[in-house]
Amino acid sequence: MSTLISEELEHKAGLSGQGGTILRLLAYLKPHLKPLAFAFALLVAGTAADVAGPVLIKIFLDDYLTPGRLEPLALTILGGGYLLLVILASFLQYHQLVRFNKIALLVIQQIRVDIFTKVQYLAMSVFDRTPAGALVSRVTNDTEAIKELYIGVLSTYVQNIVFLLGIFIAMFSLDVRLAAFCLVLLPVIVVLMQIYRRISSKIYRISRAELGRLNAILNESIQGMNIIQIMRQEETFQKKFAGINEKYYGAAIANIKLESTLMRPAVDLLYTLALILVLGFFGLESIIGPVEVGVLYAFINYLDRFIDPVNMILMRLSQLQQAIIAAERVFEVLDDGRTTTALGLNAVQEAGDPPAPGIEKGEIEFRNVSFSYDGVTEVLKNISFTVHPGETVALVGHTGSGKSTISNLLMKFYPVNQGEILIDGISLHDFSQEELRTQVGLVAQDPFLFVGDIAGNIALNRPQVKEGEVEAAAEFVEADQFITKLGQGYQEPVSERGSTLSSGQRQLICFARTIAGEPKILILDEATASVDTETEEAIQTALNKMRQGRSTIAIAHRLSTIQDADLILVLHQGQIVERGNHNELLAQKGLYYKMFLLQQGAGKGY
Repeated sequence: MSTLISEELEHKAGLSGQGGTILRLLAYLKPHLKPLAFAFALLVAGTAADVAGPVLIKIFLDDYLTPGRLEPLALTILGGGYLLLVILASFLQYHQLVRFNKIALLVIQQIRVDIFTKVQYLAMSVFDRTPAGALVSRVTNDTEAIKELYIGVLSTYVQNIVFLLGIFIAMFSLDVRLAAFCLVLLPVIVVLMQIYRRISSKIYRISRAELGRLNAILNESIQGMNIIQIMRQEETFQKKFAGINEKYYGAAIANIKLESTLMRPAVDLLYTLALILVLGFFGLESIIGPVEVGVLYAFINYLDRFIDPVNMILMRLSQLQQAIIAAERVFEVLDDGRTTTALGLNAVQEAGDPPAPGIEKGEIEFRNVSFSYDGVTEVLKNISFTVHPGETVALVGHTGSGKSTISNLLMKFYPVNQGEILIDGISLHDFSQEELRTQVGLVAQDPFLFVGDIAGNIALNRPQVKEGEVEAAAEFVEADQFITKLGQGYQEPVSERGSTLSSGQRQLICFARTIAGEPKILILDEATASVDTETEEAIQTALNKMRQGRSTIAIAHRLSTIQDADLILVLHQGQIVERGNHNELLAQKGLYYKMFLLQQGAGKGY
């Protein structure tokens, strides 16, 4: 076993929680108890038919063949009965396997829906600390590993455990003493399973983590491929990927060595010892008196049949451990405490509770708000300002001064650490998720489009946005001028992230998307940053129309786009250092004045 794996095996295994994980996975079977019980009944019946076969052969050998009683009718009944049992066992096993697998697929479908739904409502802080590829790995690879638990492991365990019970019942019916001796095999097998489980769980935890890292770097590389190629970093990323892949390979090799030691060889040794025990027992019996050949055949046949399910159970232990570790990773996401539920965004309104408040005027007040992403460095320090209904407040400042953080807090992407945010005099915490997302419109710096068509990207599945309102919104922001020139107009296909459209066109579509919802509050986060100067001039009028009658927070680097704002706040290192309108700030000749001169080309720095 490699040194790398040996070192990482010291990591906490968390075996004590595996029982709870298994119980939680089994809880997903509750909606399927009736079909599960029917599948189990088929399994028991099929197993009984399979186990009964050697008993008929034993009767044939001891009662008819050995004494020389070749009665045609009896032999026909025994032969026909044996053939019928074989056919019946195959028929029942087929149908129970289909039903078990159908239930398993329904369960894993529900788990996938649960985790995908949870991801939609995770707090933004989760995405800050978790690579996108790692989350993708949990939704795809980890749920796929869990699927094997239901499809391969549970059905195999149930089937083979029932089969083993049937074998021992048949053994005891043949010879109680010898069957009791064979029972010694069971505790030995259980000990082997426990040893394997304890060691392999640590290995698989490493393996799943490295697989998540592989997905993360793959996702990052694909998204940033243009930067990788421009900066000639192909070899660097190849080495980084190869390094992670080597660790994943090391974990796989460690598990192969473990299986090679504790799985088939150990079971084959037990089988050999059991066979020696049976043959030795009948050898001693033959000295004392005659031996029943049928009983000897039946015992050896049952030993052969005993070893196969044991091997199946042990070999499935690998999939069981992978499924448990994968389930732990999935449940980490499902149980994440920093979700929108924790922020009060998904609270269910109880009967008799007062109705959740609605946003009427759109007045915004930040009252002594301070915030830190990591709990150490404060990004905002004692921020206070008010946006009256219909007013535009602009936020300017250097990169990292806290402008976008203000919009993130207003959108409730993060909880407020200190202070309070009010809308219409009501705490932001009291507003529902639906009300906030409906009445607050955001135009982000990076225009993001989904795969589909232009009309679908503007409407975005909102039932209140009708087809006519989609076109009206596009006309309002003057996006219709280029949309109508496209081959299929509003039904023009949009590729991933809208790569076939220019950045200006993508931003105009995002403008239309925001305005189609008719929000009372508007957040423009560097809304014209990715738009060329000519396009910016064309949409500036549309932006002015969008702001009319709406409380607007505009974040901008280009001071020319916010000169007509009712109030301009200048941020520096998380604090408001200046406030006033454009002319007032120029008259102060402070930071805003220096920024203005710099952008006009009249300053050399500040």
